[in-house]
This record gives sequence, structure tokens and C-alpha cells, in this order.
Amino acid sequence: MKRLTVFSGRRALLAAALGLCSATAWAGPQCTREPESKWMDAAKFQAQLKQQGYVVAKFKTTAGHCYEIYGKDKTGAKVEIYFDPVHGKIVKEERH
Repeated sequence: MKRLTVFSGRRALLAAALGLCSATAWAGPQCTREPESKWMDAAKFQAQLKQQGYVVAKFKTTAGHCYEIYGKDKTGAKVEIYFDPVHGKIVKEERH
């Protein structure tokens, strides 16, 4: 019976390790390590995006220190884009 407990413990450890790996895989990119005091103002950044033709449905700051938008680009394509909040450049872009 003790061997079964050890085996179950190993399975639980493996499942936990795989869970951590999959959580990392789902995380967004790391955009900057600069302090927030160096970031562009979020409202001004969104205004610049709108001037460039983006329709921003959702805007947020991610755990990877990015500005992230969900919305549409100037062609009307649905996009999810991660931006470096210091320089405003695109770090990762997904079209849906």
C-alpha cells in the first residue's frame, strides 16, 4: 500500500509540474522591464492607436508588462496585440 501512495505522489507532482508549464505557455510575452514611471500614458497611447485606425474594444496591462488590445485594425480584421509600453512598438500580434 505504501508503494501505491508513493506512486500517487509522483503522479501528483508530475501533474503539478505539467500544470505550471502549461500556465507559462499561455502567458503573454514579456514586453519591458522598465518601471511604470517610464511607460507612455495609457490614455494617450490608446488615442494614438485610434488615430492609426485601430478600434480598441478592450485595453489592459498584462503581467508581462505590456499594453494589450483586443479590437480591429484599419482593415477591419480582429486583432490581439501586445505593445511595449515604453516605446509603443508591437511585441506580438495575432489576427483572428
